Amino acid sequence: MSDLTGQTALVTGATSGIGRAVAELLAQHGATVIVHGRNPERGAELVASITGNGGSARFVAADLADARDVERLAREAGAVDILVNNAGIFELASTLGTTVDSVDRHFAINARAPFQLVAALVPHMIEQDHGAIVNISSGAATTSSSVGAVYGASKAALDVFTHYWATEFGAHGIRVNAVASGPVRTLGTESMLAAAGDALDKTTARGRIGDPAEIAEVVLFLVQSRSSYVNGAVVSANGGRRSALPS
Repeated sequence: MSDLTGQTALVTGATSGIGRAVAELLAQHGATVIVHGRNPERGAELVASITGNGGSARFVAADLADARDVERLAREAGAVDILVNNAGIFELASTLGTTVDSVDRHFAINARAPFQLVAALVPHMIEQDHGAIVNISSGAATTSSSVGAVYGASKAALDVFTHYWATEFGAHGIRVNAVASGPVRTLGTESMLAAAGDALDKTTARGRIGDPAEIAEVVLFLVQSRSSYVNGAVVSANGGRRSALPS
């Protein structure tokens, strides 16, 4: 369980849901984890949990909607070997029910912030000829619905970045992949799940929505050396999709 020893990982949106599961799993495998979030109390609680279980972690707060704050996050993170762009927002609204501010915020957090972090952190990876970047995408990037167009488009942009970065940085020993998650039970999806009842369970071939830990396992594989020939992939982790409902 120590195959990531000596490596530092930055996980954005790590104080809950998929991000928390990823941070905990990477720490269990020996990585020093930089926990990003907006809530210092939740950040401190996660750091305490990781260190209490023998891992290493520290917390950095930042608002990813603010480009200057993203730059500060990159500076405070310093040299990292692993970057997991997990933080994201979603608003499952119709086009007519979506404001311009919502459009800007979706693209700022879901696409621009990952772009900024990669641009700031990849030079160190190039210097050491090694690095792994994983973007947490969504099935909504490729499967349409009657709501959530802006969310889906912002995740599609992240998929495009994944392909381009894999090509741009692959020769430098850096692998860039994405995980297209299906519906997962998190604090952020609780209200949607409550409204949908068991409807979302029926959209997957597994007959249930996912658990954050199941997505974290895919991320772990993609940052480990055992996936050394996987680059530029968008890996679907959705239980087998039966419906066009967005994740």
